[in-house]
Amino acid sequence: MAVHDVEYIELYTSRKKSVVDYFVSSMGFRQTAEAVGTDRSSALLRQGSVQLIVTTGPATWEFLGSHGDGIADIALACDDVAQSAQTAEAAGATMTASAMDTRTIAGFGSVVHTLVPRTPRSALGPRTGFDWNALPDASSGPSTGRIQLLDHIAICVEGGSLATYDAFYRDAFGLSRYSSEYVDVGEHAMDSVVMRSSSGRVTFTLVAPDQRKGTGQLDAFLERNHGPGVQHLAFLVESIVPVVHEFQDRGVEFLTVPDSYYDGLVERLPGLRAEIDVLRSARVLADRDEWGDLLQLFSRSPHERNTLFYELIQRRGSRGFGSGNIRALYEAVERDRLAAE
Repeated sequence: MAVHDVEYIELYTSRKKSVVDYFVSSMGFRQTAEAVGTDRSSALLRQGSVQLIVTTGPATWEFLGSHGDGIADIALACDDVAQSAQTAEAAGATMTASAMDTRTIAGFGSVVHTLVPRTPRSALGPRTGFDWNALPDASSGPSTGRIQLLDHIAICVEGGSLATYDAFYRDAFGLSRYSSEYVDVGEHAMDSVVMRSSSGRVTFTLVAPDQRKGTGQLDAFLERNHGPGVQHLAFLVESIVPVVHEFQDRGVEFLTVPDSYYDGLVERLPGLRAEIDVLRSARVLADRDEWGDLLQLFSRSPHERNTLFYELIQRRGSRGFGSGNIRALYEAVERDRLAAE
């Protein structure tokens, strides 16, 4: 059975208060509930259709010891949980937990997928195996409402394993290959495959370093993360330039883009000539596919191990990721990596 939606993303951290504050104060999420168990404490954050759970406690220690702060669970909504779990197991997946109406399946690295019923979302919180308590002041506090939905999840895997994960997500969860891209920057390179559900609401971008080349940013991620993991979450916004400025004022740091990029953009995308200065002011990247324009920008990682980071993306008709943007974003991360060394 194919999956239909990302029900929630769960982030493990040893610094729950500061991480929650980052999402609430800097990115406009709203904390709506909390749950406290014998071995964990979780906060539920919401904005648009995105549900983000931030968890700490003994249940997270093994994951954190290996990977640092990171996404531990990408929960997927499906019509028939039991049948979906059986399909995943037949494709080689391992079931790690089972509850009355959920199943948890091993994904990549230490990341799992909790399969949940495809039902209207509860006002209180998603199915997670523990009870949510609504916060009395959940309707207060800053919330820009800028983020609309989770556009895609970028997953970094080992070099040479891309075909294996491509087949796994096709056979286990019914995702299909949407596109592929190879970025060669000389000394190192990145290979990528975009997998998407038939509903269009689950998109995984699988990226891997080219083992025939020298080491680069993806190799550095795999080393810091001790294996495969979620590299970034991409949030869709309606108008990216004002959001970038607003988030910057709230403390979000974004990657820098050289002026030469915008000089070349005038020639590459003449239809955006009137907007070049506005895009340059926010250091936003632009590209175009056969359906329309695509505007994007990566944040710097706010996490201690410098693995997980975030992306803002605006689609003006575009359905893909743009070859030019994929290269420019890769190069922006590489410049930042080299500057930090």
